[in-house]
Amino acid sequence: MLTGNLVRVKFARNKIVPQYLDAHHGGWLGLAEQLLLGFRGGVGRTRGEIFEDLLEVIGEGQPALVPRGLADLLEDRCEFEVNSDFPPDVIREAVFRAATMKRAEKTPFDRAAIIHAVAAELGISWEVVENGLFADLKDERRVVKFADCTPEFLLRRYNVALAQAVLLKCSAMDVRIWGETPARFRQLFRAVKFHRLICTIHESTNNSYVLKLDGPLSLFSGTTKYGLQLAQFLPTLLHCKAFDLQASVKWGAERKEKSFALSATDGLRSHLPDFGVYTPPELEQFAESFAKKIAGWLIAVDPNPVSLADGIWVPDFKLTHPGSGKEVFVEIIGFWRKVDIEQLYKRLKKQLPGQFVLCISEQYRADKEDKVDFGAGVYRYRKTPLPEEVAKAAATQAGL
Repeated sequence: MLTGNLVRVKFARNKIVPQYLDAHHGGWLGLAEQLLLGFRGGVGRTRGEIFEDLLEVIGEGQPALVPRGLADLLEDRCEFEVNSDFPPDVIREAVFRAATMKRAEKTPFDRAAIIHAVAAELGISWEVVENGLFADLKDERRVVKFADCTPEFLLRRYNVALAQAVLLKCSAMDVRIWGETPARFRQLFRAVKFHRLICTIHESTNNSYVLKLDGPLSLFSGTTKYGLQLAQFLPTLLHCKAFDLQASVKWGAERKEKSFALSATDGLRSHLPDFGVYTPPELEQFAESFAKKIAGWLIAVDPNPVSLADGIWVPDFKLTHPGSGKEVFVEIIGFWRKVDIEQLYKRLKKQLPGQFVLCISEQYRADKEDKVDFGAGVYRYRKTPLPEEVAKAAATQAGL
């Protein structure tokens, strides 16, 4: 993600217009390839050495904003290590302490003598002291791995990072998504929950949903962390083929109110893999087992989100009883899920009575810490949920 000093935007009255790059422009592609060459040959070298070699490519001043931004994104694709046989902070503390004592004695300063004295004190060689003294500083860390990419990918990543940087200054955001499959809507709503965003979701006309999100600058504390969570949600949204985003942004030192707009027609492409239709194997196995073993219910593995008075609920399955036509929605909450179970249970008990079953893993400890007492509609399982028990709970809920 781009830092504030690397963000390139223009202003049209009260609108912020990010200066996106053309991912097919020959000049930008050439610049991206030059930077990539520097990082591809950087394994085993320090960060400082890599950036020193790229000084002419990156340049200085305002024209350097784009190459510096691209270089920072490539740095994020590197894995670094501290190349020292002894903790650098321990070495540094010992050296500074020894140097301070020498100055207090008002004796001639001898750097080599101090290095050797510290080596003797720590029981290591003077070479280890010399090499490890600043080895943990940013420019001295060595690259051990670099995740390569194409020039086009890097330019597209830059555009997303630019939009993310604008959203870090967001105070409120409205997003409308339409024309998607239930699987895509489910992916999007679960991304909202995964990033723990403050959001209300409402169903709208023509197979569309409206998300109203609080931005980081609408909060009184923790804005940096929340801002990152909001920005990290954007790549998931970009997988949608039709969306419209309108954000209020507080820009600059004076935090002047600006607006920022983004839609699918802007052409930004997510840099993350698309797992929109991905179903965890645990859920696939349960659905297959339920369909084979249970004759009294039909199971749908891709139900539409359920509209509640205070938002949307995204269940995993819909069970339909052919004889009565009654429907019961099922959500499986394993240890891998992030859910406020108590709040979810209270919502469903009040707004969807008799139409839900929550299957909660015994390994999920969050609710036990709060000593929540659940009533009907909750089935606790140990390793995997049993279809027979889920069917039994569904029948009880439906009054069958």
